[in-house]
Amino acid sequence: MLVDGKWVENWQPVQATDANGGFVRQVSSFRSWVTPDGAPGPTGEGGFAAEAGRYHLYVALICPWASRALIARKLKGLEAAVSISVVNPVLTEQGWRFGHHPGANEDTLNGATYLHEIYTRADPHFTGRATVPVLWDKHRGTIVNNESADILRIFNTGFGRLARHAIDLYPKGLRAEIDALNAAIYPRLNNGVYRAGFATTQGAYEEAFGEVFGMLDELEDRLANAGPFLTGEALTEADIRLFVTLVRFDAAYHGIFKCNRHRLADYAHLSTYLVRILAIPGLRETVNIDHIKQGYYSIRALNPNGVVPLGPQLAWLDD
Repeated sequence: MLVDGKWVENWQPVQATDANGGFVRQVSSFRSWVTPDGAPGPTGEGGFAAEAGRYHLYVALICPWASRALIARKLKGLEAAVSISVVNPVLTEQGWRFGHHPGANEDTLNGATYLHEIYTRADPHFTGRATVPVLWDKHRGTIVNNESADILRIFNTGFGRLARHAIDLYPKGLRAEIDALNAAIYPRLNNGVYRAGFATTQGAYEEAFGEVFGMLDELEDRLANAGPFLTGEALTEADIRLFVTLVRFDAAYHGIFKCNRHRLADYAHLSTYLVRILAIPGLRETVNIDHIKQGYYSIRALNPNGVVPLGPQLAWLDD
């Protein structure tokens, strides 16, 4: 991680644990918002007005949090307004690196070799982990936001006339239900798989394991009795936040994170739901199974030899 703007040691997946040996995720540091007129958003400072070509998104296709932002950018039709860079999926001793892998880009915008250099451009004294996604302002030369939940909502409403309005990922009439779903799914499933994979004690692992599959069981029952999406007929941000975990489950979390009570393929309704979301125009383009497998299986703390499995066979991948 970075300490006062300096890279201090080789990259490690776990930087903090709780009293029971459970994985603790870093809180995002940059929390300003792009708004149609540049007014301040719910957090951070103002001055980030929606302008075509002004913003750039740094993502990793392995990362579910970055994929939230990438999907919102696609669904809201912001590809021409917000440029992107994709980092190498294989984690190095200095974290995310640019280029040197099919589907990854060099950083032609800022000329960085590693993502952590983007953080020190924004704040020369930054302390913390260099995470994705990063929403970068080309005009001010700084990070606007590095919290995926914020960026998802920024893309939904922050770009005004530049965005497609046929899809509203956070409609007013469903916000309470969406917030409740997010509050349940994030700790137990989205972050739950990481809590299982990066647990440093048996007790922490078993607790996370139980919550992961308890949540999957509840979601299977929900989709058996309602749908086609979590809140009914319309796709919302709750579906995006769930989808990015589901699409990685059998390819990565079942194996490398030891979430192996069931495969996602063993859940009939969740599997159908996954295929339904993948069928949304443009969305499948945001999924790269090679990057997902290469990325997770490059974590030396979990897979010291770096051997990437050839399987599993994913039925939806061939549809």
